[in-house]
Amino acid sequence: MIVLKNNEFIERNEATIDMEDRGHQFGDGVYEVVRVYDGEAFLLQDHLDRLQYSLNEVEIDYDVNEQRLSQLLQQLIDKNSIDDGGIYLQITRGVAPRNHPYPEGAQPVLFAYPLQLSRPLKSQAQGITTILQKDFRWLRCDIKSLNLLGNVMTKQKAHNANANEAIFFRNEDHVTEGSSTNVFIVKDGKLYTHPADNLILNGITRRYIFHLANQLNIPYEETVFSLADLKEADEVFITSTSAEVTPVVDIEGQKIANGQPGPISQKLLDGFFEYKNVDQLTNV
Repeated sequence: MIVLKNNEFIERNEATIDMEDRGHQFGDGVYEVVRVYDGEAFLLQDHLDRLQYSLNEVEIDYDVNEQRLSQLLQQLIDKNSIDDGGIYLQITRGVAPRNHPYPEGAQPVLFAYPLQLSRPLKSQAQGITTILQKDFRWLRCDIKSLNLLGNVMTKQKAHNANANEAIFFRNEDHVTEGSSTNVFIVKDGKLYTHPADNLILNGITRRYIFHLANQLNIPYEETVFSLADLKEADEVFITSTSAEVTPVVDIEGQKIANGQPGPISQKLLDGFFEYKNVDQLTNV
């Protein structure tokens, strides 16, 4: 495995982290996961735009364009001969003596490396089971930060329940997102998903679904919906870089519709690659 550290390509066994890296001690950093299909990063510029947003929000002084990060990541893909897989990248505030305030003069540290990812074809064909979890996380879920303990704890709770994912809710009238996904419901042929505010991560695949919906003439609305809306939906599905579009057929033992993936989910899946040659979602 070849790893990208800052602007240098190194071997996996050389990819060491200083014990005083603030990402290690405070989770003081941000990250992205980019899908690679046929040797090319999918929607890379949108991922980099979101990365820059996260960097700006936490005031890490790193400019993805000045650092030529797009070109470096494509080189990383090529050097690792990634055809079908992914890239993980993170940027921390850097190394400094342990102290809570932002240190002056710390240099950001970037790591990026390949991920083994494949399409979740079985889950897409059969649908997945989920649990519900009261959303106890911080109120800046729009920042894709390294602080994922709440998500990890919740994903483990789903795993312990033999479920594939957990769906967060703030209260009975407010479903937010999954522990590592965005959540959509379908009612009477229309898509509904939570608005892109501070309570969810504005998923790149979430936004790609809007692009697909426009191409396929499927109406959609960004709005808050309730647990009752979730359980009474005609269809439920999750989206993420790795999940693409994956139907939900069971929520805590309650079947959604007839317990089978629905036609809208299937239509989106069928069109997922047909319309993926969009250059940048921010221009759609």
